[in-house]
Amino acid sequence: MNIQWYPGHMTKARRMMQEDMKLIDIVIELVDARVPASSKNPDIDTLAAGKARMILLNKYDLADQARTEEWEKWYADKGFFVFKLDARKSGQMKAIVAMIQEACKAKIERDKRRGIINRPVRAMVVGIPNVGKSTFINSFAGKACAKTGNRPGVTKGKQWIRLNKNVELLDTPGILWPKFEDQQVGKRLAMIGSIRDDLLDLSELAVDFIGFMTKFYPGILSGRYDVDEKCDKIELLEQIARVRGCLLKGGMLDTEKASKLLLEDFRSSKLGRITLEFPER
Repeated sequence: MNIQWYPGHMTKARRMMQEDMKLIDIVIELVDARVPASSKNPDIDTLAAGKARMILLNKYDLADQARTEEWEKWYADKGFFVFKLDARKSGQMKAIVAMIQEACKAKIERDKRRGIINRPVRAMVVGIPNVGKSTFINSFAGKACAKTGNRPGVTKGKQWIRLNKNVELLDTPGILWPKFEDQQVGKRLAMIGSIRDDLLDLSELAVDFIGFMTKFYPGILSGRYDVDEKCDKIELLEQIARVRGCLLKGGMLDTEKASKLLLEDFRSSKLGRITLEFPER
């Protein structure tokens, strides 16, 4: 399965982001804590060169806690300000504002020396589709000021949001990059739902997911579905279909339905807190 998804509006959004970069002081990039590398757009590093950088490990409540702490250190060692985030909760926002101020400390001091006082920090919020940007902004601002949705590509335009006298946010549409050089990246993004399901072979994706789970999180699938994890991956998917009553007319197994069920159980954390990739050692 070759996964690529780069609709036309993403090209336009990237150009707009490049033009707006000169207006902002810090780039806040949301990544999915379950895939902290695969959900980080490599184009942002080029576009945001010279800007203060902040990484929000969003949906950390769905990710393996020990792995998230490893990723937090990994990104901090690369010079990013890093924060573990559940964007649905507004109680963390005070700490994020403090981190934004710390990240832009040099800029704020430079402004003071020039006689510019109380100019708000301007932050651009970026991230791939379905990573939770709009939910983050809504929680941050305390009102529904950005559209939210559980499907990729809801935010299409540009939105400035004044949070308080200290911070202004520029929301941007979620964008991917033109080509996944590593198809494992595309598969991980498909697993978390950042690529539309109707573009995918869900059965193949589910089989890959089963292979990962039996290797790195043994016992979870057998505990959830009462299946034998020693079986072949395809046979294990068939067992899930049988146990969960995913049947076609004539009693044939509906592995497509079982695949959707399995992936949805992962995405909604019914399988527990799982991270699909680990930092480089």
